[in-house]
Formats: sequence, structure tokens, C-alpha cells
Amino acid sequence: MAVKRRNSQLAPETVGVVGSGSFGKAIANLLSFNCNVMLFTRRAELVEQVNVHHEFAGIKISPRIVATSNMQEVAATCKVIFPIVPSNKFREMMRSLGPLLTPAHILIHGTKGFDLVGVDYNDLDNNNITRENIRTMSDVILEESSVLRVGCLSGPNLSAEILEGQPTASLIASHFDEVIQIGQLALNSHKFHLFGSNGMLGAELAGALKNIFAIGSGILNGVGMGRNIQAMLISRGLIEMIYFGKAMGASPQDFLGTAGVGDLIATATSTQSRNYQFGTRLGKGETFDDIMQTMPELAEGVRTLKISQQLARHYKLHVPITSMLHSIVYNKLDIDRAINLLMNYPFNQDVDFL
Repeated sequence: MAVKRRNSQLAPETVGVVGSGSFGKAIANLLSFNCNVMLFTRRAELVEQVNVHHEFAGIKISPRIVATSNMQEVAATCKVIFPIVPSNKFREMMRSLGPLLTPAHILIHGTKGFDLVGVDYNDLDNNNITRENIRTMSDVILEESSVLRVGCLSGPNLSAEILEGQPTASLIASHFDEVIQIGQLALNSHKFHLFGSNGMLGAELAGALKNIFAIGSGILNGVGMGRNIQAMLISRGLIEMIYFGKAMGASPQDFLGTAGVGDLIATATSTQSRNYQFGTRLGKGETFDDIMQTMPELAEGVRTLKISQQLARHYKLHVPITSMLHSIVYNKLDIDRAINLLMNYPFNQDVDFL
């Protein structure tokens, strides 16, 4: 689709960001090129850092960013809001934000994961789940608010690189062209290029699923494996992502662009990726519990892996890498044995989804 290029005079005057994790702060900083930004955070010390010192953890930021702990102020001031919180907290956040919103609002989320309904995540291994139990973050927004115009932001967007001012690209996906255009007007700059797509389900699935294979790539790094087998895992991982996508109603095309291949490569090769870090530490012998207790932010792939393994059973998908990673992370399968199984798995055809 053709999407209008940036014109900062048409960008929203003030845009909200809900969530002050690393990606929320990075997006707030990018938005400040074109808009005033209101950043919601529950952290009083961050409000002072932003409003008094104009910095995030020592990184200078635009004075156009104002922090607040008043969610009602964000909803009243901003008609365009970017909610960016972990997937396991997203519905809770929307239950607070949703009643403050109207159909006039536009929400473009930046969360890469799944929400569960009708089943307890902690008891997932003892339950059979179906597509009816899975929600994307756009589903959650629609269920918990009166907002109709929803989009997602997904792509190779490592927060540390963005805050350093390094250039990158991303994708805004929505069923509404207006949402794509407004998102581009708000975010496009000489450091951040925005593509547009109407394939929102594919973009959301790609953003969530690629974290699984970033964990696997990190495990290979942790045990000292080289780039050849890492490339094999990443490329076969992409195919498994497409299998999941097709089963859930997305187009394979949605996985072959910025939000799919692009995000997968960045997340599965960078030491700045939390999922890659998790896998590397696991590969070096640290325990699951020790890693989870010491990571400053959630590695979304850990949660997505558990959910996806159950989805694979429901859809009867042949996704051997997903299954082996689940066995390593949750059942303590020996990593060397898993690599041997992967190398001897009867992959009969390289590409079978085109």
C-alpha cells in the first residue's frame, strides 16, 4: 500500500506513551522529533529524571518529553497513545486505561507477546489450549476499551541502539490506513523509517514468535557454537513462525519483511536482545530460576515459548525447534543432545510454504 510520507506539521501535537521500560523510553525519544510526548510511568524517580534533568539513565532526551504518574492525564491530553508494557501486564494496564478512553482515541501498541484467557499460565502444561485462549495485544485493546482504531509497531528495534541514536526501520500494521499514516507522521524521522501494512495479525505473531528463536540462538552462543548452525536455527525458525502464522490465519508474506525476518535477525543475533541474553546464560549453565530472578526486564520469549508449544499441539504442527527449545527451557533437556537431535531431524524440504 502507498502511505503518505512524513509531514511534521500534520503530526499529532501531543502523543502518549504508556510504559517506561527500555522500549517505551526509546519510542518516547523517537516521538519527540515530531511531537510533544507525555510518558506514563509509575516510577516517581523517573518522573524527576525526565521532568527535571531531561534524561533516561544518563542519556539526554528532548525537553518535549514530560513524564506523569497520572494515567487520566495521558488519556485526556493525548488522542494517540502508544501502550508498551510486557505482555503479562498488558491486560491489567488496559483495564486501568480502557475506561478513560473513547472511540476517538488511536492506540498503537509496541508489545510483542500473547495474552491468555480461560486458562492459567502457571498451569498451562496441564491444559489443552486452542486459538480461543490466545489474544494478541490488539485483541486485548479492543476487549478492554471502546477504541476501534488500533495498530501495532513491530520491527528490528533494539532499545539501546535507538537511544544511542542509531538508525533503524519498523512497521506499523493496522486494518486502518489512517492509523498507519498517523503513526508514520508521529514517528518517521531521519533515524527511523516506518513501513506500513494492513497485515496486523501477521505482524503481531511475528513480533511474538521470533523471541523463541532468539532464545535458541542465544543458547547456541552460550555453548560456543558458531554462525553456521546459528544461521540454520534462525532460518528454520522463520519457517516455524510461518507455520504458526498460517495455522492462525496470517499470510506468509507478513513474516518476510521488517516485522518478520528483520526483527528475527536483530533479536536472534544481538547481545542487547533480552531473549538472546536469556539463551546465552542458559547455554553457559545458569539455571532458569536464577536467570529469571536477575533479568531486569522480562524476556518475552520465555512466556511465548510455553504458550506456543501448546498451540503447536492444538494445530498438530511439526515445529521441532520450538519443541526442543521448550524441552531445554522447561524440562532441562541436555543441550548437546538437543543439538544432535536437531542435526538429525528429517527436514525433507527446505522451503515448503510458497
